[in-house]
Amino acid sequence: MYLSGLKRSATIAGGVIRRNLFQSAPQLHSKAYDYDGKTRIDIFNTQQDLGIMITGYSQFGFRMNNDMVVIGPVAVFPRSLLSWNVNSVEDINEESLSLFTALEPKIDVLILGIGDQTPSPNISKEILSFMRKYKINVEVLRTEQACATFNFLNAENRMVASALIPPLHISYNENDLMATSVRKFKEGF
Repeated sequence: MYLSGLKRSATIAGGVIRRNLFQSAPQLHSKAYDYDGKTRIDIFNTQQDLGIMITGYSQFGFRMNNDMVVIGPVAVFPRSLLSWNVNSVEDINEESLSLFTALEPKIDVLILGIGDQTPSPNISKEILSFMRKYKINVEVLRTEQACATFNFLNAENRMVASALIPPLHISYNENDLMATSVRKFKEGF
């Protein structure tokens, strides 16, 4: 009698445990929204599994999502980066762009960040005609927009590369100034 009661208690307890496990197990959804009702935000620049992303820049160089800092102009690829041997926009020519034409697999898009200058038509024309021979699309942008464009295309797993020249001047917005004020306030205590 005692043994049969113990068996029945174990069976009931096992059913309760199984039911609790089933109810608390993560549910797999096949709908467009696959989350458990909580808001989920992913920041491109901090996800290293997406490859190299550009998280910051200054007059001196660039910071990547893997905490690497590169001084001076840089050539950024989805999984690697190189120092790029140019000093200014005037140094961008067929020789300085030949690196991007020799890659295998071939890149689809080259994002060219020319510092804080506005792209001029003759710079764009020379670069576009040279890269057109190799069937590589080129976007000539200010460095700020070039960084964002590279990060976006890299997150989409596109075959993209970026050649970036640090800007000579950095413009600050209200958010930057507020963040600096908050940081200084916290350091004061």
